[in-house]
Amino acid sequence: MTNLDNTRMAWISDVEESQYPPLTPAHEQALDQACASVAPNWPLDRLIATSPFWAMRGEHIASVSARLSALGNVHCLMPPSHYLGHRQRGEITDHHLDQAAERLGYRGPYRNLLGVVEELGRLPHWHNISDLVDARRDRQHKMAWRDEITHQISQFCAAFFQEDGPLNAARLNAPAGKRLYGHWRDMTLKDRGIAILMGEPRLRHYFETLPTAEAGLFQAAVAELDLDASHLGGYAQALLLDINGWAAWVAYQDWQRDLASPETPRHPSDMRSLLAIRLAWELVLWRYIRTEQPDQADRLTRLWHAELVALPARIERHRRAQQPLWVWQLASELAYQQPLHRALEESVKAGSASATSPQLQAVFCIDVRSEPLRRALEHQSPAIQTLGFAGFFGLPMEYRPGGAELAQPHLPGLLAPRVTLSSGSAEGDRRSARRLNWQARLQEWSRAASATFTAVETGGLLYAGKLLRRSLDARGKRGPLAMDELRWHWRDSGEALSLADKAALARTVLGTMGLTEGFAPRVLLVGHGSHSANNPHAAGLECGACGGQSGEVSVRALARLLNDPALRDALAEAGLVIPEETRFIPALHHTITDRIELPEGTADAFSLNEEERSWLAQAGAEARRERAPRLGLSGDAAELEESLDRRGADWSQTRPEWGLANNASFIAAPRRVTAPIDLDGRSFLHDYDWRTDPDFARLEQIMTAPLIVAHWINMQYNASTLDNRKLGSGNKVLHNVVGGHIGVFEGNGGDLRIGLPMQSLHDGERWRHEPLRLSAYLAAPPEAVDSIVGRHEILRSLVENDWLHLFTLDDESGEILACRGGAWVAA
Repeated sequence: MTNLDNTRMAWISDVEESQYPPLTPAHEQALDQACASVAPNWPLDRLIATSPFWAMRGEHIASVSARLSALGNVHCLMPPSHYLGHRQRGEITDHHLDQAAERLGYRGPYRNLLGVVEELGRLPHWHNISDLVDARRDRQHKMAWRDEITHQISQFCAAFFQEDGPLNAARLNAPAGKRLYGHWRDMTLKDRGIAILMGEPRLRHYFETLPTAEAGLFQAAVAELDLDASHLGGYAQALLLDINGWAAWVAYQDWQRDLASPETPRHPSDMRSLLAIRLAWELVLWRYIRTEQPDQADRLTRLWHAELVALPARIERHRRAQQPLWVWQLASELAYQQPLHRALEESVKAGSASATSPQLQAVFCIDVRSEPLRRALEHQSPAIQTLGFAGFFGLPMEYRPGGAELAQPHLPGLLAPRVTLSSGSAEGDRRSARRLNWQARLQEWSRAASATFTAVETGGLLYAGKLLRRSLDARGKRGPLAMDELRWHWRDSGEALSLADKAALARTVLGTMGLTEGFAPRVLLVGHGSHSANNPHAAGLECGACGGQSGEVSVRALARLLNDPALRDALAEAGLVIPEETRFIPALHHTITDRIELPEGTADAFSLNEEERSWLAQAGAEARRERAPRLGLSGDAAELEESLDRRGADWSQTRPEWGLANNASFIAAPRRVTAPIDLDGRSFLHDYDWRTDPDFARLEQIMTAPLIVAHWINMQYNASTLDNRKLGSGNKVLHNVVGGHIGVFEGNGGDLRIGLPMQSLHDGERWRHEPLRLSAYLAAPPEAVDSIVGRHEILRSLVENDWLHLFTLDDESGEILACRGGAWVAA
């Protein structure tokens, strides 16, 4: 019997006889903490912005940055050259730097960025076992282990998690208790190509030595790799960073299960199983090298133990090296905040003209793209009032179109839907079902691997005219959704909402919106949508508050409710009177063209008159002119709207719009405070007047939902800019969609990509997003804000650990206070 056989039999015997000691509670806790460090990433069809650091918000941002830098070479700060450019342009001054250094209590040198560059270049990073083995591998003739490991795990996950994938457990009727690790082990044992590809013919035998259950795998790895609990957590997190995209997908599935059944004990997560898969590769390589290449065994053991011992000091070294850059980062944030503080103070002190009864009210989503359009619309007439509110307009619903079996959530990812809204008549549902089924079968056939050539050869001529037309004269042609008949049901029970239920829902929405009196004759409910072609990340340009969907469904559904005479009578009995002449009109802000569309038409006698429609058209034109230069277009172009229309429909266009790039602040205040200020499309604007909120319940809702969503958006754009290689999705020209909706690969493999593509952030010459932590301004008494922060761990973590800047604004004196170190100080 060979040495390999003896070794393999010993390992197998160990597994069968359970000779490895069980994990200690400290080891279990370290694994749990590593698995809990991954934030969810939503699929492409409901893509909302999320912070990749969300699960680590309980730690200070600088500590997270240092650890991620040491473990995975992840960048949470811009390079020194970026800050130097701001200094050379005069955007960051000595005063900003001095203030930042004093705030951070940093006394070391920070002005010499060349020294910072040199120190960053000398920083050592963590190496997994696969990295240590790669260092001695013939890379000219053999594939790197790191690349193959990531590719192999990623291809397995794609085949397993997609619903029609060849390894999908439900599709294969796999045993219910079988874990992800078990599926991967079975598949890997059948794959003889790995050993051939890597040029290691005996490799497969070492996969046979792996324990059959993930619990045994962890026990074996801890024992053989000599992992104590103090080292295991960092090592496990580093392994998950190698497959961060698929870890984020597993975290998303956990998030959805928790939302659906918050009171039910969590189903065992696949996260630990995914970690076991990555750790199994480490154990295989460890055993393989020690047996097959004994001359390298001592070196590998020595280097591995050195990595473990050096890890805490290595993280600390990264923290110290990054301190000067945190001074520059804070200085760049002060350079944005201070002019805004002056503008807000001057606006409050200047006061506003006496309010007149508005002829037209328009309630917009708080999305930063709404700010320029709101400003432009208000310029048209003093009889126009605009308000800001979350784009799902407070409706906790999911929407199922006629004929469809599945419903899409139309609310923020933080919330679970309580109501199901379906549309269409019974006869229309049958027709829609046949159409949707035919489209699905056609799509399934055309995307199958075997149809790569046959689909084109069989049906290509049928598409010739369409291909030619869309190539030569691309125009957006999206009609309104078919919503002739709406049916409202409670999601859990399936029971229809009664009139009293609908009235209670409408009252809650109007109360949260702060619109319970002073109704104009016409109230526009303005959702927003972005219609781009050949764009896997298109949902990321839609309304994040609507779950990555257009806001059309929300505004049309709410308008139907609020225009219902019976519902208005019920509201009046409860003390909320909507004047008879008031009409709620659904509208849609097309964010590529800045056109305001009326999806239910203009023929209705209760719709807008000619003057009011002209206001909308002129406001759209003004907003387009303001935004055109950012897209490289002339604001004076006669056919600017048509150019933008073609841009959205052009399937070769990688930058249909800039989305929420350059977002920087969140302001919850009366509109009179922000209306005189040109906020340059960088602010989330939520209307709020604390005087109409005696118990501060509305303020609490704003701080625990819209503010958190704004923070997620801000952090996704920041992270994708700071490190697009690890926290963004790379070059969208190279994207291939995985599983129809799960996510994208960059090219044909590698890890699943999260975050935003480079083209959403960079125009080819410079960044279009400046990564600044969100500055949140709340026009409310500090003690009320303090009380709410104290009741919510999420808010407390974000504020205390410097993930955002929190301010209060006195909308009578203009005084701005900053929350620092648990106290309110002058900003």
